[in-house]
Parts: sequence; structure tokens; C-alpha cells
Amino acid sequence: MQVEALDHINIITPDIDASCAFYSSLLGLQRRNAPPPLTPTNAQWMYDHADRAILHINSLDCPRTYERDVVAGPTGSIHHVALRCHGFAEMIDRLDARGADYKLNRVDAINLDQIFTEDPNGILLELNFFGG
Repeated sequence: MQVEALDHINIITPDIDASCAFYSSLLGLQRRNAPPPLTPTNAQWMYDHADRAILHINSLDCPRTYERDVVAGPTGSIHHVALRCHGFAEMIDRLDARGADYKLNRVDAINLDQIFTEDPNGILLELNFFGG
């Protein structure tokens, strides 16, 4: 057995539409209905350019196989979600256009530029741009 890749992140939110709009407009992810038995009102999946559903965005009342308490806001033990991206300058322009708060970091040793920003649910995103 071996892990092949991170499959997806599940975000539980009181506002599916705002979360989907954020990820669509900022990261260019495509919003689609989740498969049944989930419904368009309780679950949306956000697809990347390779047609992978990398974000599952669920309502607070969405049925779950593994039920546990959900607290909105900062994400407890998970500090951030990192996404490998390209188009650093375009991302800065998008963030500036929306008046978003963000921080930049450079890791010279691995030729990496990073942007840190939060989604509407308080989830810290680390956007990684290699080769910059």
C-alpha cells in the first residue's frame, strides 16, 4: 500500500455559495454538483484544470459518513491547506482586485514563492508557485 496523492479537502460551511464563488473567482476552480445521494443544496465540488474534485464544499446539515462536531472559523489542528499553483503575478492581481489580505514569502533554497491568504471560512491557504 502507498499513498498516491492528496485527494481532496472537505470544507463545511454555513454559506456554500460564498465559498464556491471564492474558489471559482480566485483560483479558477469549476463548481459542480456533488454526486447523489448529496444534493446541489448541501454539497458542491470544485474541480481543478485536470478535472479532479479537489475541494468538497458542504453545508452544515450535509449528511456525513463520519459525524463529528463542526466549529466555524480557524481550523483547529490543521494550520493551512497548500495548493501548487502557477501564475504568481495574476494571483497577486486577483487578490489586490478583491482587496484581500495576504502575505508573501520567498524560499530561495527551493525556488518557491508563496502567498498566504484566508478563504471566507477562515481557512488559511498557502498558494505555492515554484520556479519563480
